[in-house]
Amino acid sequence: MENSKIRRRDRTITDYNQMLKIMAQCDVCRLGLRDGESVYIVPLNFGFHTNNNSLTLYFHGFVKGKKIDLIQQNPIAAFEMDRKHEIVKAETACSYSFLYQSIIGKGEISIIENEAEKITALQYLMANYTQKSDWQFEERELQKIAVIKLEVTEWSCKEH
Repeated sequence: MENSKIRRRDRTITDYNQMLKIMAQCDVCRLGLRDGESVYIVPLNFGFHTNNNSLTLYFHGFVKGKKIDLIQQNPIAAFEMDRKHEIVKAETACSYSFLYQSIIGKGEISIIENEAEKITALQYLMANYTQKSDWQFEERELQKIAVIKLEVTEWSCKEH
């Protein structure tokens, strides 16, 4: 699943468990969806699950809106998340640098319709922020939200 087009290979993190650790420390995932001849990017809370080196990201939102419309129109999406930002000062402008950890990737995106799968996905999402994974969800709450699944086909991680 690693991206072979990374320019700065010296900054690449390839250890799968380290990549997941960085992901777990990110607060927001930016989801990129095709919008005609443009791209719609939206920051979202997320959860994730791995199974035999297969990675799935989960998001939630209102059942209607631009994000949902775009997902229904095109099943391919990209994502980005980053953390650990720090400016490295220098004597000259071009010698300044920026420290970070980042993850980018793409995959097949869909809206989860099955209620049991929806609840499982929401547990992953909540666990990512609370470390608790036994939340209860009322049926009327579940009807108000869309739960989105991104099955990752390619991803990479960098650190500087």
